[in-house]
Amino acid sequence: MQVFNPYLPSYEYIPDAEPHIFDGRVYIYGSHDKFNGKSFCLNDYVSYSASIDNLKEWRYEGIIYKKSQDPRKNKGIINSMYAPDVVKGKDNKYYLYYFIGFRGIISCAVSNSPSGKFEYYGDLRYKDGTILGSKNEPLLFDPGLFRDDDDKIYIYLGFGIDKKTPLMGKKNPTKMGAFVFELEDDMLTVKGDLEYIGVPSKCNSMGSSFKDHPFFEASSMRKFNNKYYFIYSSSLGHELCYGISSNPKGPFEFGGTLVSNGDIGLFGYTNPKNAGDFTGNTHGSLIKIKDKYYVFYHRQTNKHDFSRQACAEEIKMDENGYFIQAERTSLSFNGDVLSGHGTYEARIASSLIKKGGNRFYGVFRFTHFNEPHFTQTGKDRESDGDQYIKDISDGTIVGFKYFDLSKTKEISVLVKGRAKGRFLISLEKDSEPITIIDINKSLEYVSFSNKINVSSNRCALYFKYQGKGKLDFKEFTLIE
Repeated sequence: MQVFNPYLPSYEYIPDAEPHIFDGRVYIYGSHDKFNGKSFCLNDYVSYSASIDNLKEWRYEGIIYKKSQDPRKNKGIINSMYAPDVVKGKDNKYYLYYFIGFRGIISCAVSNSPSGKFEYYGDLRYKDGTILGSKNEPLLFDPGLFRDDDDKIYIYLGFGIDKKTPLMGKKNPTKMGAFVFELEDDMLTVKGDLEYIGVPSKCNSMGSSFKDHPFFEASSMRKFNNKYYFIYSSSLGHELCYGISSNPKGPFEFGGTLVSNGDIGLFGYTNPKNAGDFTGNTHGSLIKIKDKYYVFYHRQTNKHDFSRQACAEEIKMDENGYFIQAERTSLSFNGDVLSGHGTYEARIASSLIKKGGNRFYGVFRFTHFNEPHFTQTGKDRESDGDQYIKDISDGTIVGFKYFDLSKTKEISVLVKGRAKGRFLISLEKDSEPITIIDINKSLEYVSFSNKINVSSNRCALYFKYQGKGKLDFKEFTLIE
């Protein structure tokens, strides 16, 4: 059995995934986008889990918490349920912290099981009973929970807007960056006041080690080898970064980039246009499973930023405790290579590049008619995935990494569309083709094939379309 990126079913749109190990299983807790949604995080929270002994099989845990369970569900401008996180309390119960809309209040739900169902528990508050977020604090967004080895439990929050300006009614009187509270044993009361952890927002970052990668959102904390790693999404949007400290409250020093959903920082790519790939926001974290580290992040689909999907890559730590930026691949938890024999859905592509370069998916939706993209038929659903790549036109490149092709003799593609041209298949994005597959017009999916002869036991596959018209790419098959 193999697993690919995105590692969940193709109909599932879970961004912002926070991975945690409970009782020998890895659980992911994220927000829940709607396919072709009109805003972020419109669906109820769901969770998936996998055994730490088998990361290739992810089990659907169902809906763990519904928006309708929150007593303020109908108050505020936006009712999206943004990125949550879960921590196991000292009482062995599981606490889910979340944020609805931009009302600035962090709420909590509780369950006896990491798979839920969770029930509303209350809102975070100060010792005097005042609700956290009602004292004109900075916008407290994207809660990240962390339980240390001494059983102290911390919550990390923040939103790195660039200037003092109203945001959904929130004045946001500070420009500092990321903050932390320690929690009381009741899991609702915070100890003391906000403490700045030394990870600055853009307007406060000059002169710091974070100046090129300032904090924006997506707070998450992990601890490895007695060092604390604060993971966050930078103001550049496309990347997850981290800071390192010897103290959970900081101050932190910039550590590096963990992953970019455009591979910016790798292969000489310095910006989204230079990289060629579509980029957008990302959010996730790190986890160590047995002797390997993984970074969780997400990708964009459907030509906008509101239908994002969970991805993961193995990531290496050097001898000094710094992580080496992970490359986006199709591999996920599969290991070093995919088999050179079998059928692969086009949706597992790690690169999708249009002629002339791609763009950054922002928070506003625009109509782009001549743009290849990942999509599915029908409406948002929880079964019967049929994701594919739509609207491939002249110059489009679709890349997959990595395969053992040492025994592969033939390759076929399953496509349809009003197109007449050819796929040039190569091992590098701009290298000479190893084979060419002619494509003819068909309104139904049809297979076209050709022979290949490659000796490599670890290589990429890039499909570049040359020709007229547009086509939809469903899958390809490798034959030994």
